[in-house]
Amino acid sequence: MSLFDLKGKVCIVTGSSKGIGKAIAIRMAEHGAKVVVSSRKADACELVAKEIRDAGGEAIVIPCNISDKAALKNLVDKTVATWGTIDVLVCNAAVNPYFGPAADCPDEAYDRIMGANVRSNFWLSNMAIPHMVDKGDASVIVVSSIGGLRGSPTLGVYGLSKAADMQLVRNIAVEWGPRGIRANCIAPGLVKTDFAKALWSNPAMLKKRTKDSPLQRIGEPDEIAGTAIYMASRAGSFLTGQTIVVDGGVTVGTPAKALEEE
Repeated sequence: MSLFDLKGKVCIVTGSSKGIGKAIAIRMAEHGAKVVVSSRKADACELVAKEIRDAGGEAIVIPCNISDKAALKNLVDKTVATWGTIDVLVCNAAVNPYFGPAADCPDEAYDRIMGANVRSNFWLSNMAIPHMVDKGDASVIVVSSIGGLRGSPTLGVYGLSKAADMQLVRNIAVEWGPRGIRANCIAPGLVKTDFAKALWSNPAMLKKRTKDSPLQRIGEPDEIAGTAIYMASRAGSFLTGQTIVVDGGVTVGTPAKALEEE
């Protein structure tokens, strides 16, 4: 058996109609998983599910607004009703309606960010884990961000929510590890997705980020999907409570070449 084999595993991926979530859903299906494609828009999800099926994989669509507790319960209940279990939960969906100094963030934006990025993952994990226990190889994966590791003059509240996600997986790892649940975070750097388009579509921001990165470029969704496969599979069977940073090296330091150009 391949270390990265997911054959027969049932995987829920939130926010999987595009970007990182879509890449994770498609690659998990390629590795043999039965994938639940989920986001708010059913038609967008169906396109991803069709792509998976056309490639010979298995996928169903269960639309879900992650801020709606009843919708999250429906996501879990329909998954179990269809496939009888849950083996992998990927909490990828997130929002960021505010860009600017944290001190100026409206209460409504703060509540929306913390609700969607933290509370929904808390709710969904608590709903899904009872269907995942005592298998010995179940995995909860939360897509966080390097924003949870760094201060920011414009993404401070978003970063706060992503730091909370890192603590969420540590708690899950400790509470549920004895019953076979692993929980880990992926902290991507800047990735070429619609969600981060405001950053990479700005020529000045893109130039600075690529200059400051040891790899001299931004990431692609597939490069995050690979880490999710590792966390979900036997390859990651001794990994829990951790945050793996996938950022091209941005958080470890700036290349000498970039410093010389300043």
